[in-house]
Amino acid sequence: MQEITQKARNIRDVIRYIKTFKNAVCVIYIDDEIINSSMLPSHIHDISLIHESGIKVVIVPGCRKRINEILSQSNIEWKIKNGQRITNPESMSLIKMAAFDVSNTIMTSLAGEKVSAVIGNWVKARGKGVIAGVDYGTTGEIESINTQQITEILNDGFIPIMPCIGWSATGKPYNISSLTLATEIAINLEADKLFFVLPDTQLNPKEFSIPKELNLTSDFNIPAMNLKEISSFIKLNKPKAVKSDSKEITKQQKILDLFSLAKDACKKGVSRVHILDGSIDGILPCEIFSSIGSGTMIYNDEYSGFRSMTLNDISSVLSLMDPFVKKGILLPRTKAGLSEKLDDYVVYSVDGAIHACAALHIYNSTQAEIAGVAVDESYSKLGIGVKLINYLINKAKAKKVKSVFVLTTQTADWFEKLGFKSDKISSLPEERKKKWTPERNSKVLRIKI
Repeated sequence: MQEITQKARNIRDVIRYIKTFKNAVCVIYIDDEIINSSMLPSHIHDISLIHESGIKVVIVPGCRKRINEILSQSNIEWKIKNGQRITNPESMSLIKMAAFDVSNTIMTSLAGEKVSAVIGNWVKARGKGVIAGVDYGTTGEIESINTQQITEILNDGFIPIMPCIGWSATGKPYNISSLTLATEIAINLEADKLFFVLPDTQLNPKEFSIPKELNLTSDFNIPAMNLKEISSFIKLNKPKAVKSDSKEITKQQKILDLFSLAKDACKKGVSRVHILDGSIDGILPCEIFSSIGSGTMIYNDEYSGFRSMTLNDISSVLSLMDPFVKKGILLPRTKAGLSEKLDDYVVYSVDGAIHACAALHIYNSTQAEIAGVAVDESYSKLGIGVKLINYLINKAKAKKVKSVFVLTTQTADWFEKLGFKSDKISSLPEERKKKWTPERNSKVLRIKI
C-alpha cells in the first residue's frame, strides 16, 4: 500500500511539472566526455522526450576533448590560462572543425529520435586580446547573442545547437567557452532552467569543504542551494594554483567555475541551474520532473521553504501524515481538526508540493508544544526535519515562550539529538495533561529556549 502511495506521489510530481514547464525554455550543456560515452543515446532519447513534452530545448555541446585531439594530431601547442585555452591563429580552422564536428554528432543523434535540430551561428564575439601581458590569441568573449532568431527557431519546433564559436563583425572566428556560452544563452533567453551535464560532479568532502548549513547526500550532492548558500560554498573552497602551462583544469576548479557561472545566471534572471552527473542514466528527466531531483540545483526564487499552512494544503498534509499514523507515530487528524488549528501549522513546500509539516501549539507564556511532525522520507535524509524543528523553536522564541515540549512514542532518540530532554507528565500544561492517556503512554521531552 505504501509503495503505491509513493508511486502516486511520483506520478503527481510528473504531471505537475509537465504543466509548470509547458513552453519553458531549457538550455542544456553536454560535456564532450558524455558525448563520447555510451550514455549519449540515452540522454538524447530523454532530451527528445523533454522536447515532446512541450519544453523548448537549446543544446550547447562541450568540445574541449575533441579540440584537444585535433590540435594534438596536428602537433599544435596550447595552454590553459584562467580556465581558457590559448592557441595561435593558425589553429582556428581546426578548432572550428572540431566544434562543428561535435555539434553534428548531436544533430545526427537527435535525427535518430525524429527530432529536428539546427546548428547555427548566432553569437557575436570579439578577441579577448592581451591581459596582464598575456596574449589570449584566438580566445574570444561573447559580445551579443541573436535571441530573436533562436526564439523563432524554438517556436518553429526545432532544437538549436550552439557550437563554441563566435564571430566578429568582420567575420573573424573566435573560440569561446562552451560553459560560458550556455550560461549567456540562458541569461539572454531568460531561460527557466540551465543544465550542466558532465561527469564526476560529486562534492566529495575529501576534496571540498561543505558549509555546515548544507546537507550532503550519500551520493555526495547538495540537492539545492540558494545564492547565499552557494556564495558560502565558493568562499569556503579556494582552488589550488594551476601552472600557467597546464593543459588541464582541475576538478575542484571546474566545479567552482560551474558554481560561479550558476550563481551569475541566477542573479541575472535564470530561475534555476542544475549541475548533473551525466554518467547516470535518466538524470535529466528525474531532475526536471521530480521535486527532489538527482543533482545539485542552484536557485534564486521561491522554490522551497517553510510557510503557514492554508486550507488548500490540508488534503496534502493528511496524505503526508497517513504513513506515520499507520505506524502509530502520530495520532489521526481530521480535516476539521486541522482547519480549527490552521494558524498553528507550518508546511515545507517545494514547487507547490508539501513534503513536511508540523504544528506549534502555544498554551501560555511559558510552554508550547511541537506536534504533528511529518516529513517525506526522501526529504528527511536532507535534514528538512531538523530545519523544521529549529524553525518552530525560533517561532516559539519570537512568542517569548520559555520552553517547548513534544509528546512521542517512537522518536525520542531523534528529539534527544536535537537537545530535548526527558521530563515528567506533571510538567505539562493542564489542558494538554488531560489529553494524555496511559494507553498511548507518550514520553515527554522538553527543550528550554
